[in-house]
Amino acid sequence: MSLVNTKKMLEDAKKNKYAVGAFNVHNLETLKAVVKAAAEMKSPLILQTTPATIKHAGEDYIAAMAKVASEKYDIPIALHLDHGNSFDLVVKCIRAGYTSVMIDGSMLSYEQNVELTKKVVEVAHAAGVTVEAELGSIVGVEDDMYVKEDKSVFTDPEMAADFV
Repeated sequence: MSLVNTKKMLEDAKKNKYAVGAFNVHNLETLKAVVKAAAEMKSPLILQTTPATIKHAGEDYIAAMAKVASEKYDIPIALHLDHGNSFDLVVKCIRAGYTSVMIDGSMLSYEQNVELTKKVVEVAHAAGVTVEAELGSIVGVEDDMYVKEDKSVFTDPEMAADFV
């Protein structure tokens, strides 16, 4: 089996009423452990990588490892860029074989976030790649991004409807 489209995987999960785990992997060892556990459970799987992991390991190496795992195990596996922080990184991941990408423009103005997301959607959908986007932000740390409590912004439902 090769890497599968993330959207199709999630649509099947919704239709058949099951959950799909998405796990951030950082190297060969974590990728192998997550895939082995999912295979033992006969569970579809979304492998996720952050910009920091890609900076360290390289999107081509990560995609190659994920492709090998998808061929070795008889479970659906998708490869997802989590919290992509630039258009260029998204394009690199698409070219490497990622099946979905997330563009995180939450630190931009609403208008800039919309424009960036539209640009990503255009390129990704042309390649058959699913897109996730970030609107709002919650307290926490992910890679180099730290959101303090006073900067946390919950998503406004009306803004979300407009964003989509």
